[in-house]
Amino acid sequence: MKNTFLSNLIAVLLLLCASAIATRPAHSSNLDGQFMISAANPLAAQAGYDILNNGGSAVDAAIAVQMVLTLVEPQSSGIGGGAFLVHYDAATKTIATYDGRERAPSAVTEDYFLKSDGSKYKFYEAVVGGKSVGVPGVVAMLELAHQTHGKLPWKNLFDSAIALSEAGFKISPRLHYLLDRDKFLKTKETAGNYFYNDDGTAKATGTTLVNLELAKTLRIIANEGAKGFYSGEVAKSIVQTVNNDTKNAGLLTLQDLASYQAVKRAPVCSNYRSYKVCGMGPPTSGGITVLQILKILEAYELENLKPSSAQSINLISEASALAFADRGMYLADEDFVDVPKDTLLSTDYLARRSRLIKPNATNIPYEAGTPLKRADLLHEDNSIELPSTSHFSIVDKFGNAVSMTTSVENVFGSRLMTRGFILNNQLTDFSFSPSQDGRKVNNRIEPGKRPRSSMSPMIILNPDDNLRLVIGSPGGSRIIGYVAKAAIAVLDWRMNVQDAINLPHHINRNGTLDLEAGTPLEPLKSVFEEMATP
Repeated sequence: MKNTFLSNLIAVLLLLCASAIATRPAHSSNLDGQFMISAANPLAAQAGYDILNNGGSAVDAAIAVQMVLTLVEPQSSGIGGGAFLVHYDAATKTIATYDGRERAPSAVTEDYFLKSDGSKYKFYEAVVGGKSVGVPGVVAMLELAHQTHGKLPWKNLFDSAIALSEAGFKISPRLHYLLDRDKFLKTKETAGNYFYNDDGTAKATGTTLVNLELAKTLRIIANEGAKGFYSGEVAKSIVQTVNNDTKNAGLLTLQDLASYQAVKRAPVCSNYRSYKVCGMGPPTSGGITVLQILKILEAYELENLKPSSAQSINLISEASALAFADRGMYLADEDFVDVPKDTLLSTDYLARRSRLIKPNATNIPYEAGTPLKRADLLHEDNSIELPSTSHFSIVDKFGNAVSMTTSVENVFGSRLMTRGFILNNQLTDFSFSPSQDGRKVNNRIEPGKRPRSSMSPMIILNPDDNLRLVIGSPGGSRIIGYVAKAAIAVLDWRMNVQDAINLPHHINRNGTLDLEAGTPLEPLKSVFEEMATP
């Protein structure tokens, strides 16, 4: 699908959330009883709106939104996947982050994605089936956040999703499009029977889908909390579905699910100009990489450059390439490997990196920096991340905010469905090669480890620590560029949020420069080709 859809989706997210926050007076500490919500599906947004309208918190609304997205946007996210949540507390003006990333089964080995001859699995050989499924983290993460930030009873937050599951929802044009294009989902019996007609064609746009199995699952979680998902009949169904897959079985156990824990982690924050930008730290690479891009660009007066000009795209691309070089080498689950995040975000280190940029020229690809004394022992990662993710932004009437990005990874994840929901394929976010040339890859698979992500939920604060922006995006590893571009457009170029989002996409992930097709950026292709010519 063309990038125009992603552009439109980000526009919705930022227009409804970030622009309203950005126009608040700098001295205002709350929204004076107003609230806002933005999600990729109107049924999910309505569910969250109803919670906010009834006095619920931003986290309460996030739970309602995620449960409905599980039903209506199964290609992108759901309770069978993982998520990261960034929370702003208006009373204390503090940021907290919650890690609901999937974990690898305890029985995996480092050669999990290598064949007997030592060659790597092809991407879809690994994705489709149980081999790619990690322990889902969404439910545990939302429960953990609710324990601190919830206002309404947990059980009440599932009503909309249960009612919609039982009454049914109409297949959207986008869902039909993705069903029609997918070659693998129809080969899996449970998902195939649910989404496709007897002749193998995708059910038409406007067809009502009823999901009674999901309604039963949601009732269990509503009544029993997260333990109703990680133990009992739901957990047994997940394990059986993963391990009994006839073509690509996985290694999940009931103990893997029972031992899963979401984690409240310290946010990664840095000043950009006069603003405080905060995001999620490892195991996602999103927060640190976005911050690196912004901090590298601080040395340049971007406000004097035109948006979408060759000069501004060149600078942003070089900064992005530098950040992606570090990302590939160092960023992974810091519970397992040494991630030098303090150095990666230090002013001195990023100033040195910034000086490598030659305006109106290119040095791409860049080598990673050396924030570790023995960086020579590591090898960069080249794991594949394809876009199928959702993001929503919420501000409650108390002024608290949630920026949450949630994913099953590839479109329809592993293509396995159980108890009414799709299971993720997040294990393929690990590097398929645990080492290269005798050097370890930080993002290699290990028992219990969380795969690296690019999800970049961010909250940006004014100098007085009041809300400025609540942003995020889908888009695989391009998420990082989408979020950085929007932040620069609003903070440097003082654009209103709609205009910022309407800017054409461009990103360089330390290789090819991507320019969005069908936009005014296309004619610049020859300019950048000339820059790259020795």
